[in-house]
Amino acid sequence: MKIWIIDHYSVPVKYYPLARNTNFAKNLMKMGHEVLIFAASTVHNSTINLIEDNSEYKEIVDEGVKYVLVHCHQYSGNGLKRVLNMLEFARKLEPICEQFSKPEVILSTSMTLQACKKGIQLGKKYACKTIAQITDLWPESLVAYKIISNKNPITKILRKIEKWIYVNADQIVFSMGGAYDYIIEQQWQSLIPRNKVHYINNGVDLQQFDYNKEVYQINDKDLVDSEAFKVVYVGSIRNANNLSLMLDAAKLVKNKRVRFLFWGEGDQLETLKERTVAERINNVRFKGRAEKKYIPYITSCADLNVVHSQNSEIMRFGMSMNKFFDCLAAGKPILVDFNSPYNPVIEAGAAIQTEKYSANSIASTIDEIVIMPKEKLEQYGRNAREGVKQYDFMELTKKLLNIMEN
Repeated sequence: MKIWIIDHYSVPVKYYPLARNTNFAKNLMKMGHEVLIFAASTVHNSTINLIEDNSEYKEIVDEGVKYVLVHCHQYSGNGLKRVLNMLEFARKLEPICEQFSKPEVILSTSMTLQACKKGIQLGKKYACKTIAQITDLWPESLVAYKIISNKNPITKILRKIEKWIYVNADQIVFSMGGAYDYIIEQQWQSLIPRNKVHYINNGVDLQQFDYNKEVYQINDKDLVDSEAFKVVYVGSIRNANNLSLMLDAAKLVKNKRVRFLFWGEGDQLETLKERTVAERINNVRFKGRAEKKYIPYITSCADLNVVHSQNSEIMRFGMSMNKFFDCLAAGKPILVDFNSPYNPVIEAGAAIQTEKYSANSIASTIDEIVIMPKEKLEQYGRNAREGVKQYDFMELTKKLLNIMEN
């Protein structure tokens, strides 16, 4: 089959580490299918634009995957320029797509809603199968994080686009397990039957993970300190991640063996570093940015990996954090400090969950984990490694292909 994947942000992973569609493309190509990824030339959360001249688009091949980059203007932050960038990609996409042979399937990804809608419209134009791939609930996420209200006119416009996508796509793939709960909550179930909705979470390439764990190791004395109980967090360090709560918890942990090791960068990094000095939080180490290839080694050296985020109402529909699967693949116990009825690490029996989303609860749970019998901690680790097998990207690609073919 000829398959187009339309995703505003799916540039090569070396520029922006969202590997979902790249992994799908690689595996579909191994199965004998022809795949093109259409993405914007701008790299999110950076100043990089992959088209530096006035070309309308650019074709590149990276690790065997073919990308068509649509020239879009640079932006920073989440203001008006980013909105214009979203609209620009959707507006420019159709005439560029006409330069390529028609597909048999279009996998059209949200976020953004504009790009996802354009993909479904192109599918109708070319009379091919269309699949809407929803990896973030917009505008529900904006409402949940109180960026805009449910009654805001912008919310109503985005809901209208969202509903159009769900109704007009041939099939819908959500990356969160409770997606149909959301459709029922919106009272759209009469227009969107349950058998049209599918669940494929994010995942991990286990073969690549194990290779990277052995080949890409870092020299860090804290990671190999056998006397310490290493609590590891890998991810962004931004307001949305609320790592300030983890510092509050670190101050309350009683066991002196515990060391918090945080890998990542973001606009809150310096502020949190200053807190550790000013408040003498001596059991926390900030390690800076970690390239994706080093994450398998880092998470595999942990005694306890932490999946931490803000506690938001949006989680009632499920979650698809990439870090879930890096932690599961590491085969080590996992700490979860927020509630969601659809949580892959809890379902795998690999995680210990705090009673509350609070510093006291996190600290007391960690103190309990440190003194757990070794056999019990090892069982959590075995559950993690066994549970991640269903999220290997080859298995996920087979599910996606089955939807495409049937």
